[in-house]
Amino acid sequence: MSTEEAPGHLGSNGEDVPDAHYVRTSDHGFRTTVYTQGAWSPLEQHMAASSGLLVHEIERNHPREDVLPVRFSFDILGVIPGGEIEVHTRVLRPGRTIELVEATMSAGGRDCIRLSLWRLKTSDTQDVAGGEIEPLTPVEQCEPVNMSEAWGGGFISSVEARIARRPRPGNGAGWLRITKSVVEGEESSPTARFISSVDAANGIAPRAEIGPWAFPNVDLSIHMFRAPVSSWVGLDTRVEFGGDGAGLTHSELFDEHGPIGRVAQALTLRRTS
Repeated sequence: MSTEEAPGHLGSNGEDVPDAHYVRTSDHGFRTTVYTQGAWSPLEQHMAASSGLLVHEIERNHPREDVLPVRFSFDILGVIPGGEIEVHTRVLRPGRTIELVEATMSAGGRDCIRLSLWRLKTSDTQDVAGGEIEPLTPVEQCEPVNMSEAWGGGFISSVEARIARRPRPGNGAGWLRITKSVVEGEESSPTARFISSVDAANGIAPRAEIGPWAFPNVDLSIHMFRAPVSSWVGLDTRVEFGGDGAGLTHSELFDEHGPIGRVAQALTLRRTS
């Protein structure tokens, strides 16, 4: 993969690059690698990679085995630059059965992403478990696809993808999986690896041609009713565009065991040429 257009990312100047999105430089500091490179700009990080790191750091700094993460609310506060970054976490609302935790990524003294994560104490509810989300074609029955044919950036080039339903503008389904670790030399949970692919939902079935139009998301909201058990992320995606510069990507969310929740992304829609 060419790294000539990714200043700031480790690997942009010909350095050896580990098979990881990030390299830890201190307790709160990291260096991005070219495998975090964004789809809209080679100077930025892809939000998918960033979101996985924030979850990884919450689980590292505030470990609990008796809670289930049920809502991940990411706000993108500006450009997410590549290079040197910091991640800080804190518990906003401590509790034995309900807990709210926050993680913030910053670069150059400016916050660029904030995550608030609700975690609930687990209990046995198997007697009433179930739902109405239609199943997605299993990953082993789906055809591989190269997303780099439509999208640029080091993150997309490092994602394994399969088609679950042939896309048309604004409608598609597929499976995604990261092929790199979140942080070099550190074990990540299935949840952190799973979340590392979810933001790519906005690229599953673009409603407008990439190039003449840009439609980056300003947030990422994930609701889950159980924890993921695999790193494969299934997405059944729809994209809606309004007439005043805004859009919405929304997806049913799956892992290899079936439905797991829903995800939504608010889009800023603009013509580029």
